[in-house]
Amino acid sequence: MKFGKYLVIKQTRIIKQTVAKAPIAGALRAVHRFAISSDDGIRGTAAIEFAAIVTALAVLFVAVADVGIGFYRKMQVQNAAQAGAQYAALYGFVASSIANAVTAATSFSGISASPAPSKYCGCPSSSGITNSSCGAICSDGSTPGTYVAVSAQATYATIIPYPLIPNSFTFTSQSTVRIQ
Repeated sequence: MKFGKYLVIKQTRIIKQTVAKAPIAGALRAVHRFAISSDDGIRGTAAIEFAAIVTALAVLFVAVADVGIGFYRKMQVQNAAQAGAQYAALYGFVASSIANAVTAATSFSGISASPAPSKYCGCPSSSGITNSSCGAICSDGSTPGTYVAVSAQATYATIIPYPLIPNSFTFTSQSTVRIQ
């Protein structure tokens, strides 16, 4: 009995030591098997194919991210023009304040109110707003309204240069609002 008990205790210690060293030993065995493998040609081919696929996927990922950022910047320019028009609708025409509203509308630091906000009189029609003098009468007999045109502009530079595509794009947007 004592001998059997001693043997069980000794085996438990050996198992505990083996379990503690198993991850290191397993990794070394895998490296050893890879190094002495007889199918080196197949493994080498797989490694080359993997490298080519990963490279292509990385380039595609960067390109898709670049296009996404470009679209987001375009939306920021449009939102900035709309924010300037909303400011004009609420507080009236003050060119410098409207320009400040345009530049402060988004976190994109390259946005400017260019060309400067303008105020004009016009008559609404089916094709848009027709310019007219402020005291005149519109063709439908109504008085001309006072409008404010707000423009926003920004330039977006791509992350990496692409063949056949320019390295930077200038986004512009205009928003018009009737204030009277």
